[in-house]
Amino acid sequence: MYKKIIKIIKLQIKGGLANPAPPIGPALGAAGVNIMDFCKKYNFSTQNDKGKLLPVIISIYDDKSFDFIIKTPPVSKQLLEICKIDKGSKESNKIKVGKIHWFEIKNIAKKKIIDMNCFNIKSAISMVAGTARSMGIEIFD
Repeated sequence: MYKKIIKIIKLQIKGGLANPAPPIGPALGAAGVNIMDFCKKYNFSTQNDKGKLLPVIISIYDDKSFDFIIKTPPVSKQLLEICKIDKGSKESNKIKVGKIHWFEIKNIAKKKIIDMNCFNIKSAISMVAGTARSMGIEIFD
């Protein structure tokens, strides 16, 4: 039987660390969803990615049940992790904060293409490289 979706909530939650505190509790509580049930299912699903920031899309149905889709970590977080830096540059065109190889850019693009707004790997690589440049990260061979 078909269930009608009444609300879609998008959150970014660390893998394996979901709890009823904000932002999860208020967002799901306002929609009438069992918060602890979501936290248990999410933590079980993301136990291999513990501590990584993961975007999640939660579909809430008219009977207050829910489904969720876990996406890959944001490109910016992956770039920061690879370069071992805390944040990007304030002036990315003048101050460079890190360096990355093209093959690492390609690896990120291959993992992230399923969540991106493009259809081929060349476009995905270009998007990831643009994000790196805007963060003040130099790309070299």
